[in-house]
Amino acid sequence: MSATPLRIVVISSSVREGRFGPTVANWITSLAKEREDMQVDLMDLAEHPLPHSLSSGPGEEVAAELAKVSPRLAEADAFIVVTPEYNHSFPASLKTLIDWHNTQWQAKPVGFVSYGGLSGGLRSVEQLRQVFAELHAVTVRDSVSFHNCWGQFDETGALKEPEAATLAAKTLLDQLTWWGKALSEARSRTPYGS
Repeated sequence: MSATPLRIVVISSSVREGRFGPTVANWITSLAKEREDMQVDLMDLAEHPLPHSLSSGPGEEVAAELAKVSPRLAEADAFIVVTPEYNHSFPASLKTLIDWHNTQWQAKPVGFVSYGGLSGGLRSVEQLRQVFAELHAVTVRDSVSFHNCWGQFDETGALKEPEAATLAAKTLLDQLTWWGKALSEARSRTPYGS
């Protein structure tokens, strides 16, 4: 297998005022950046507002925003989606990003880091697994979930008790790396067709 680092896009999906997502996204991004087998790109959807109305011929403003996002997704070997749970589902901003793209997800692995109250965002992850399957992406089995997340991080964004979450993140990143390398090599041998 290639020694070239995998290109990982971490997607911070919450755009709500007062959101907690950047804390969680920065945490997983910092862990991924410690690895020599990953090159990490953090994409904050609050910085990339895409309209909910899809179009095959987007206007100039939308096309300019897509030009900032689409190439990053296309160049990625794998994705980590950082998602909260809103009303037992994932944010509309994430669904909008997903729906504006198609081939960028195909034959690539997706890992999840979720957060929220008692469920820790796990219901949003289960729904996202179905969405990404439709897009011919492979979701890795293990994820990281923060239940009642607001009390788990200190004011600097560090976990108060990092052992369990760091171990879960290592498992997620290891699985993402395995799938990322395997699928990247497969795509280089034979272009994916759906």
